[in-house]
Amino acid sequence: MAEHFARHRQAWKSEELQKLHLLAGKGMSLKAIAKALTRTEESVKERAKSDGLTITKLR
Repeated sequence: MAEHFARHRQAWKSEELQKLHLLAGKGMSLKAIAKALTRTEESVKERAKSDGLTITKLR
């Protein structure tokens, strides 16, 4: 069975956006940011792109 996300299509709160900007500025990975915000990696990536943020890729 597919995993169900309780936060599906939830609007971004201002606190979440501030945390996203802070974590992206610190150079955290996409996976770590998504886990910290309890959101999917896809939604974090889309929001970061729309806000003009770059998320580092770990190698």
